[in-house]
Amino acid sequence: MGVGINTLPHAIKELADIDAVASLPGFEEAGFDTAQAVLEEAAKFNEGVLAPLNWEGDKNPSSWKDGAVTTTPGFKQAFKEFGEG
Repeated sequence: MGVGINTLPHAIKELADIDAVASLPGFEEAGFDTAQAVLEEAAKFNEGVLAPLNWEGDKNPSSWKDGAVTTTPGFKQAFKEFGEG
């Protein structure tokens, strides 16, 4: 069972002490609101791009043949989108 997005804000605020991090020089914008926005966007990307690939990955897993990797259909595009932000 994974950690739900609703439990992460508490961990960021209390356990990681995000306010202390944001008080460090150069990290002033790394506060709770920024962390929350990153979590929300990561959840959207996971739900909209990565999660739908799970079934495809089960049916057509990546493979290694003759010195080359063939990835599951859709994985290359998903990682490209991830890199583009």
